[in-house]
Amino acid sequence: MKINLDDNGLHLRFAPLTLSRPVGNLRMGIYTNDERWERLLPECEVGFITESYLQEKFPVLETSLRINAQVIPNEELAAAVYALEEGCSLYWNGLFVAENGVASTKIEFKGDVPIVIEHRWDLFEKNNAAISLDFHLITEERKSQKLSKTNTLIGPSNLLFIEKGAIIEGCTLNTNHGPIYIGENAEIMEGSMIRGSFVLCEEAVVKMGAKIYGATTIGPHCRVGGEVSNVIFYAYSNKGHDGFLGNSILGEWCNLGADTNSSNLKNNYSLVSSYNYETKGIEASEVQFMGLCMGDHSKSAINTMFNTATVVGFAVNVFSDAFPPKHLPSFTWLAEKEQTVFQLEKAIQAAKAMMDRRHVECTEADIKIFETLHQNRP
Repeated sequence: MKINLDDNGLHLRFAPLTLSRPVGNLRMGIYTNDERWERLLPECEVGFITESYLQEKFPVLETSLRINAQVIPNEELAAAVYALEEGCSLYWNGLFVAENGVASTKIEFKGDVPIVIEHRWDLFEKNNAAISLDFHLITEERKSQKLSKTNTLIGPSNLLFIEKGAIIEGCTLNTNHGPIYIGENAEIMEGSMIRGSFVLCEEAVVKMGAKIYGATTIGPHCRVGGEVSNVIFYAYSNKGHDGFLGNSILGEWCNLGADTNSSNLKNNYSLVSSYNYETKGIEASEVQFMGLCMGDHSKSAINTMFNTATVVGFAVNVFSDAFPPKHLPSFTWLAEKEQTVFQLEKAIQAAKAMMDRRHVECTEADIKIFETLHQNRP
């Protein structure tokens, strides 16, 4: 079965994360959404309807089945999409979900769609629901590896699942507030305290003595330490040292220097405002807690302080002993208070160096994304 996940005209709504990926490749819970559809639909191959400069890395497939990438599916919805006949479209509460070919017949889905993402902060705001959904999906009728006796488990044991090869010693795990999923060959080092809901994807590491509150997802191959609360890390990103990060999202290949901290609440407890890539301005949100949102390949130096709801673009470097601006365009090189443009060749060189350390190739498709974003600097 082949499907295409459609950005649905919301490519900039989820930037800076979607500057380098389609909406259908956003991560929350345990999976990216394309991974989730692949698991729910039999022998499914997923393509993307997205911006032209992303299509080489995320190609569109020849298929008549188009799905709204905003929708995070459950098993019931996936079954309805699988059964969708040609010439039919599927809606839920007036929201377009899917169509098979040129749709003349509209079908209303009567089941429960658990999650629809409307704004980028929905990713962490609704991450608890996504973790619960994915935990059921990945653990159903499977048996967890045993938890070592050096650990302390607080809460139901059936809400802890440990994949093969995972290492956990001398830690405290609390499932009273949500499930905890530990991926293959992941490690939680001694002295760490984890409160669900929590996901540690394959090959990822939680550093010694970390304090992690849910709902948090640490993506594949990440290294995370310090204090973390309700954060999503995409793959291959590092927060290896002390410092607080809350209600935040970090893209791939990011690195936060030691003692980097991000505020996630205004001093007057009011609702936060944040940069909007659609309107190119600061706009009010409907949430009170919002920390850092950082695009792929961006980094901060030691002791960096990010203000509430700061948005950092793609391939940004921050070296400052004061609060940086609340929006840093892509390829910004911020040294103290001086902003310059990170040269394209040096940015690609830095990316290749970081990727080489993890034995990941920087492809021609990756380089074309760098080139397009450097030309436009969103």
